[in-house]
Amino acid sequence: MTEKILPTHIVAAAGVVLNEKNEVLLVNTYNDGWVLPGGEVEIGENLIEAVQREIREESGIFVQVGELFCISSNTASYPGYGGVKTVPTKVILDFICQRQDGTLQCSDETSQAAWFPKEKALEMIRASSNIERYKAFLEYTGRPFYLEYHTKPVFELRTKRLF
Repeated sequence: MTEKILPTHIVAAAGVVLNEKNEVLLVNTYNDGWVLPGGEVEIGENLIEAVQREIREESGIFVQVGELFCISSNTASYPGYGGVKTVPTKVILDFICQRQDGTLQCSDETSQAAWFPKEKALEMIRASSNIERYKAFLEYTGRPFYLEYHTKPVFELRTKRLF
């Protein structure tokens, strides 16, 4: 009997965080500039906990996690770095979050965290995948989007559809 190798995917979760002024939280990373806060789901962690932890770690802000507005797939794998041979495909779940508490701060991963008006946030984001995910938030009307893209060697949006 041949050995079956299961596929490996990174599962990540992120949030568009809104404050009481309806401004959007962005974090400035050392690699990608201003992005939506979020990251990989850790072993034993559920999606909601992951969103809350990532946002708190990257910005100092505590959130209530609300609706899922976008599911994204980076369906390309590419050569790794930092001891990782190959970076696998990634699935990202994006949620609308409300600020509950906390004070803006930076982290090991971020050089800044700041609130921006909704319209200005789109101008600040530089990573193409984050731009498309934020556009999905702006276009959200109650039905989540599905995005499929490749980020390397260049960004290519391959699918955008409503569920």
